[in-house]
Amino acid sequence: MANLSAGGMFTAFKERMSSRRPDDTFTLKERLNSRKVGGALLLSAAVVAFVLANSPAAPFYDWLKSLYLGFNVSVGEDASVGVRMSIEHWAADGVLAIFFFVVGIELKREFVTGSLRDPRKATLPIAAAVGGMAVPALVYVAVIVSFGASAVNGWAIPVATDIAFALALLAVFGRGLPSTFRTFLLTLAVIDDLLAIIIIAVFFTAELSLLWLLGSLVAIVVFWIVLHRGYNQAWLTFPLAIIAWYCMYQAGVHATIAGVLLGMSVPAKPVGNDKISMAEDMEHDWNAISQGFALPVFALFAAGVPLSAGGSFLDSITDPVFIGVFLGLFIGKPLGVLLVVVLLRRLPAFKLDPSLQLSDVLAMGPLAGIGFTVSLLIGTLAFGDDIVHIDVAHLGVLLGSVSAAIAGIFLLRWRARFHRSSDLAEGVERLP
Repeated sequence: MANLSAGGMFTAFKERMSSRRPDDTFTLKERLNSRKVGGALLLSAAVVAFVLANSPAAPFYDWLKSLYLGFNVSVGEDASVGVRMSIEHWAADGVLAIFFFVVGIELKREFVTGSLRDPRKATLPIAAAVGGMAVPALVYVAVIVSFGASAVNGWAIPVATDIAFALALLAVFGRGLPSTFRTFLLTLAVIDDLLAIIIIAVFFTAELSLLWLLGSLVAIVVFWIVLHRGYNQAWLTFPLAIIAWYCMYQAGVHATIAGVLLGMSVPAKPVGNDKISMAEDMEHDWNAISQGFALPVFALFAAGVPLSAGGSFLDSITDPVFIGVFLGLFIGKPLGVLLVVVLLRRLPAFKLDPSLQLSDVLAMGPLAGIGFTVSLLIGTLAFGDDIVHIDVAHLGVLLGSVSAAIAGIFLLRWRARFHRSSDLAEGVERLP
C-alpha cells in the first residue's frame, strides 16, 4: 500500500466512488464496528468517568467538563454567529450527533430492507417497545408522586434502550439462541430509539425558532437530493451536515435530531452502479467513528457522577429521582416488554415467532433495561441547570443499567443453554 503512486491512489479512490463495493478488509475500522468492541469502549469510558468523579481528581474532572470551547462573533446588537459550549455540552449536543446519525441510518435500513419492512413480523416487537417505554415512565411517575416530590419532568429518563450495550451482551452471552431472538431485540431497540428521539424533539425543545428550523430542513433536503443523485464526496456532504446541525441547534431543537434526519436521508438501496447501498457503506464507516469515538467521549463526560450527588451516598440512593429511574430501568422496562407480549401474543396480528418462548422474552427484558446513552442524555435535558437532580438521575441510570445488564447476562446464559440442549432448537437458525 505504501508503494502506490499518487495516480494509483487517485484511480483507486475514483473507482470506489463510482462503484461502491463491500469492504472485506479486517482493519481497525472492522474492530470498531464490532458490537463487542464498541460496548467494551463505552463501558471503559463510563468506568473511567465514574472513577474520576469519585477520586481526588474530581476537581480537575469538573473543571475539564466545564471548559468552554468554540467562538461567538457579534453580527448585530442582539445577534451573533458561532457556537461556544462547555466540553460536557459539546459531548452531548455535538459529538453525540454522530451516534444519532448512525441510528438514523439503522432506522432507514430497518424500514426499507430490514425487519421493519414486513409489518406482520414487526407488530409484536413494536408493541413490546411501546410497553417497554410506557411502564417505566409510569413506574417513575408513581415513585415521584408517592414521595410528594416535584421532579415529574424526569419521566422519560428510564424509557430508552441502549442498542450498543444490549447487542454487545447478546453477542457475548447469547450464543445458541435462535436468530429470531436478535431480530426481535433489534426491532424493539430500533423502535425504542425512534420513540425516544420523538420524545426528545417534542418534550425537550425550549424556544423554537421556525426560521432556523427551516434552514436546517432545507440543508437536510439538499443532503437527501445529493445522496440520491449518487454523490457521496465528503467535501459536499459534510458541510451540508454541519449546516443542518448548526441550524437545528440555533432553532432550539436538540441538535442530535439533525443527525437522525440526516441518517434517514441516506439511500437504503443501491444507487446507479453501486453493489451495496449507500446506507450500508456509510453505516460501516460512521459506526466505527460512533463506537470508537463519539459514544466513549459522551460517556466520559456524562457518566462521571459522584456517589454523594445528593449529599451522601445514602441520600443519593434514597432520593425519589434515583429510585424512580432505577426501578424504571431495572423493573419497569422488563415488565413492560413481557406484559405486552403475554397479553398480545395470541392475537392474529401479534404472533410470537414459533422459535421463541415467553421465557426468551423474559430473558430479553433486562437487555431493554440498559438505558445508558439516551437515558443519560434525557436526564441532562429533563433537569436543565439542576445539577443535583441531574447527577442523582445519572446515578440511577448507571446503577439501573448495570443491574439490568447483570440480570440479563444470567438469563441469557440460562436460555442459551436451554436452546442448545433442547429438541426445540433442531432445525432453527441460531446465533453463532
